[in-house]
Amino acid sequence: MSAQTETHAPSLPAPPDAHGGESAPRIVPVRRTGRWAAAVLVLLLLAGALVSVVRNDAFQWDVVGAYLTTDSVLRGLGLTLWLTGLVMVLGFALGTLLAVLRLSGNRVLQAVSWGYIWLFRSTPILVQLLFWFNIGALYPQILGVSTVNLLGPVTVAVIGLTLHEAAYAAEVVRGGILSVERGQLEAAQSLGLGPWRRLRRIVLPQAMRSIVPPAGNMLIGTLKGTSIVSIIAVQDLLYSVQLVYHRTYEVIPLLLVATLWYVAVTSLLSLGQYYVERHYARGTAGTR
Repeated sequence: MSAQTETHAPSLPAPPDAHGGESAPRIVPVRRTGRWAAAVLVLLLLAGALVSVVRNDAFQWDVVGAYLTTDSVLRGLGLTLWLTGLVMVLGFALGTLLAVLRLSGNRVLQAVSWGYIWLFRSTPILVQLLFWFNIGALYPQILGVSTVNLLGPVTVAVIGLTLHEAAYAAEVVRGGILSVERGQLEAAQSLGLGPWRRLRRIVLPQAMRSIVPPAGNMLIGTLKGTSIVSIIAVQDLLYSVQLVYHRTYEVIPLLLVATLWYVAVTSLLSLGQYYVERHYARGTAGTR
């Protein structure tokens, strides 16, 4: 008796669709219930926090509105903006020089640049400001000139912040220069361009793609960091509101005045940084 071999029928093709072809499989979207629940929870928490801030009488929003555009506050804001712009220009000018010295072939210049960056990055900015503010106690005279009343609070703030920012700017510029391909420098050398022309015409324009993002962050950090000069009686934005609430004892609303101005200015700077980054990122992948 022979065993009957069991055979499997071939699978039938999918039924044709209306146009005569095979119907496409149905795609079922994944339900992301957890994600939507988390989003709703976060929105509810944010809405609750916003309502509590707006409806809390302790914030004294009427006082905030009354002092937001007063002359003393606007003068302090103007000094803050002026100090930020000047420090960034001088800091990046000195930082670029330090970066070039750090990348030079001269061992002495490399050591001097490295030592400067190491020293000013290792010392708190408050200590540096207090040191420059009391420089007359260490050197009463320099080249026959009395230093006791030579450096006012604003001058001390400019010197201290500039020297501090230059150390960080040097590393930002150095990183940008190192991001430029070596072949670009070799091509510039083959054209007979000198070191400074290579730096100005070839290296820096390409390095700006890597320099602009951290430089924008430094600008915003410098704007907020200028508030520390209030410790040496520089009448910036924070010091101006401090003078008011020391007289009126309305601490919270005056701090909110300073906060709102800082938020507004940093938002504008962030927007400007976005467009500057787009400008220097033209022609690269991922540019939006």
